[in-house]
Amino acid sequence: MPEAPKQNFDWVNVHPMPQPIDDTIIARFLALDDLSATVADALDALGINGCIGSSTLVPTLPSERIVGRAITLRNSPSRVDIYKAVTDGTWLMAEIHAVEVALPGDVVVVSGLPEVSNMGGLVAAMARRGQLAGAIVDGAVRDVGQSRRRGFPIWSRDITPRTGKWRGTSVEINGTIALAGVTVEAGDLVVADETGVCIVPHSVIDDVIARCEAIDSREAKMFDDIAAGLPMSEVITQLYGIHSAH
Repeated sequence: MPEAPKQNFDWVNVHPMPQPIDDTIIARFLALDDLSATVADALDALGINGCIGSSTLVPTLPSERIVGRAITLRNSPSRVDIYKAVTDGTWLMAEIHAVEVALPGDVVVVSGLPEVSNMGGLVAAMARRGQLAGAIVDGAVRDVGQSRRRGFPIWSRDITPRTGKWRGTSVEINGTIALAGVTVEAGDLVVADETGVCIVPHSVIDDVIARCEAIDSREAKMFDDIAAGLPMSEVITQLYGIHSAH
């Protein structure tokens, strides 16, 4: 007889919810013209490795740009007989619980499994209903037509028809995870657009947005100068400064 669904998700280590990020901060990031590239420059200035290109984590909706608090999920492979798991109804994935605990505007960030789905259409629909900003998945997803039709953006390493329901175990929610070589803590700020994904550690969010706004303002002036016919030599000086040979 199939096992009853484990709706309490008692096999998952669920940490407390991280501190919120002020809506005005989110709005300031969203107002940046070249979102992820500007954040990447600010992170470089602070010596922080926090960027992943869109050739690694590919957006399902490239025109979308999101900024939100990270709610993290870590999955690991299950070494089980797939036929037996399907027959018994034994599943241990908890992406739906990560979506359940997340608040409007949050981003579910998954350290997931390759070649099998870590998020499908039904969970994407639940996330959309809960007004989550999007999902970032270091692993595969499926049912992308469903998530696209609902306008729920996902950045993922792969797309597959194969479910992870019987093949993976969700280990931890709101713990520390690795996302394509970048460390993510619950409560960090996630920035994503067609160019890539950036993770801003919570402790430097204020510093990063101040740097980003300065970069944004400077580059806006430079675009105006280029359109007005500023000589190339002066553009180069503005971009890189004047270097003397030693």
